[in-house]
Amino acid sequence: MFYFDPTYFIFAIPAMLFAMWAQWRVQSAFQKWSKVANAQRLTGSDVARVLMQNEGLDHVQVERIQGMLTDHYDPRGKVMRLSDGSLQPSVAAMAIVAHELGHAKQDKEGYFWLRARASIVGLANIGSNLGTLLFFGGLMLGAFAGRGGGLGYTVAMAGLILFCGAVAFTLITLPVEFNASARAKDMLMRNGLITREEAGGVNDVLGAAAMTYVAAAAQSIAQLLYFFSILNRRR
Repeated sequence: MFYFDPTYFIFAIPAMLFAMWAQWRVQSAFQKWSKVANAQRLTGSDVARVLMQNEGLDHVQVERIQGMLTDHYDPRGKVMRLSDGSLQPSVAAMAIVAHELGHAKQDKEGYFWLRARASIVGLANIGSNLGTLLFFGGLMLGAFAGRGGGLGYTVAMAGLILFCGAVAFTLITLPVEFNASARAKDMLMRNGLITREEAGGVNDVLGAAAMTYVAAAAQSIAQLLYFFSILNRRR
């Protein structure tokens, strides 16, 4: 029935190594530029206040959140949550605050990909959890039923289709994040908050952060391809 499958590593290891590199890269970039004070000695709160006032984002609330690199924008409550590291007068803090406000601008303007991502959050959660359970449950059902296990194949296929929702979420996330970073850099430059040298640091931090989303998409695609390979062999 079930056995050690070495082909799993063919799909999993490259994506896993990429994800590990991406995590190292973002932490390295953040640590480097969090030690570099910006020329105007603006804290993350200062940057948020200037950008919110000048970019028409006064409606956004700012809250503190525990953890490292846990910063995010919540479109439901119109709240930007910043960690302690993003409230310092550093280049890294400027980059992160501006990025999250980039999401706020997307939300305000009704950016298509942000809305698309929000519309499939529920499907993505179901796909990553129930979809995976159905897939392996179907395989188990088919294994017990032997050659007559057509129902098991159908259940596994249903799980795989649901899992596609989780994969779609990671793919739609890419334009959302890249666009927010582009907006962040534009806002910082337009409002005269960064120098050319600091712009390089902002690019470094945001570019490294973007790779974590690319890695997440790569991992989900690798898992989907692995599921397909299993079904092809057991069909």
